[in-house]
Amino acid sequence: MTQRDAKIGELASSYVQKTERAFEGLKLVQGVVPSDAESVRQVIGEAKRYLEDAKYYLGRRKYETSLASVAYCEGLLDALRMLRFVEFDW
Repeated sequence: MTQRDAKIGELASSYVQKTERAFEGLKLVQGVVPSDAESVRQVIGEAKRYLEDAKYYLGRRKYETSLASVAYCEGLLDALRMLRFVEFDW
């Protein structure tokens, strides 16, 4: 493994851990209308699948793919937070 691969692997691992902690504290914001709540749950589910992909690729030392997957996950979570549908801490 090259030094570059090792650094990307460490970065991907760090992001995966940070994102897992965010999911642990994630809450739907009160007052979200039921139709929106179902859509929010679907997006959360998609974000969780990206996180699982990130962990899968991390375990197979495909660090760049892992990093891309966790970045997609974080983007979905950030969008939900910006829209004030969910609350969590990084």
